[in-house]
Amino acid sequence: MNHQSNPRHPAAPIDKVVDALCDKSAIRHMCPQRRHEGEPLLSNPAVRRIVRLACGLMFPGFFEDEVVSELEQRSRMTVDCHELNRLLTSQVCAALCFADRDCADCFDGLLRRSNEIAGRFIERLPGLRSVLDTDIDATYLGDPAATSTHEVIVCYPGLKATMSYRIAHALLELGVPVLPRMIAEQAHSDTGIDIHPGASIGRSFVIDHGTGVVIGATAIIGENVKIYQGVTIGARSFVKDENDNPVKGIARHPIIGDNVVIYSNSTVLGRITVGDGAVIGGNLWVTSPVAPGEKLVQANPENFRKM
Repeated sequence: MNHQSNPRHPAAPIDKVVDALCDKSAIRHMCPQRRHEGEPLLSNPAVRRIVRLACGLMFPGFFEDEVVSELEQRSRMTVDCHELNRLLTSQVCAALCFADRDCADCFDGLLRRSNEIAGRFIERLPGLRSVLDTDIDATYLGDPAATSTHEVIVCYPGLKATMSYRIAHALLELGVPVLPRMIAEQAHSDTGIDIHPGASIGRSFVIDHGTGVVIGATAIIGENVKIYQGVTIGARSFVKDENDNPVKGIARHPIIGDNVVIYSNSTVLGRITVGDGAVIGGNLWVTSPVAPGEKLVQANPENFRKM
């Protein structure tokens, strides 16, 4: 039954509802007001397109919707690079305006700054690809089920999350607010892998299977590290202020050395160091430092090491 045409169901008091919703004294979380006509807005679809364009430029042919001949590839990449520059300039500007409303008073200067940042990010793409090549190779070589590096690129959620992380981390290093976290959370939604863009992760990084992996903002991970599904590299506790809220900006996540393996569903917490070459077995709770080369396992009650 259509209630809108039924006199027994009168329309809601729309004007009163809108008045209540527009009452600024009742709005605790108000989006920053736009001060300039044409000021860009943060856009999840635009951010997703930025990641796809960046990935497509680094790995031509893997992120396209149609076949492009080798002769056309350079022209397509040139067009995509210009689109990436335009979208990224707009979204960086939107992020700067969103994070700091004082910036909006010099909007023309902000646009120039955003365009410079976009250009600097694009200049980083060859270097980012070089690092991602090591992640791809390590994933392929470490997984007997992988039939090719091409399969790794198009199929593996661990690599997809790592690609998004490396893009987001590069933007964070360039001083871009908000946008890196949007990229990270889109990858989190797509893959079930949550890597904060502030984390520092070395080359040849592998996330096997990946579902449920969490890596915190101040984590430092060395080279040739492999982690499995369900691993948390997180914070153990928080320093709190006078209002009993966690103090921000304090290093609180683990430091993982080179050549470390962390097996499924293990949790490593706090600003501890896991030394080079260490192996952490599955289903362990680790809150104490792990020596280089040490192997933590939970084989039986006699050999169980208390954490």
